[in-house]
Amino acid sequence: MAENKMSDMIRASLDGIKDFTDVDTVFGKAITTPNGVTVIPVSKISVGFATGGLDIPTKRTISHNNFGGGSGTGVSITPVAFLTVGKNAEINLIQIGSTDPSPIDRACELIESSPAIIEKIKKTFTG
Repeated sequence: MAENKMSDMIRASLDGIKDFTDVDTVFGKAITTPNGVTVIPVSKISVGFATGGLDIPTKRTISHNNFGGGSGTGVSITPVAFLTVGKNAEINLIQIGSTDPSPIDRACELIESSPAIIEKIKKTFTG
């Protein structure tokens, strides 16, 4: 019986995490400015999760149905950058705060070092 209750607690916590941590949370809604530049907010998501439980025997009755347990989840969403896409498909990353190397920095370097890919995309859409 305790195993099912523990599974239910874990499932409930994981379902709660899924409800608000998806790609739309990491990459926010794109905003197009009047001059044609598209701005996309980028956030970092950190998740902590813990679950525990045990069967508690009582002095009055000997039963294996006495279960005690708990679970907790913590989520932190931190804005880290804005990705901008200009009218001519020029892409820039504007970081917020820390200047430490990050996966976003590496992605930016990849984008900057791949002008041929951007040119192919432009040709595909413009004919």
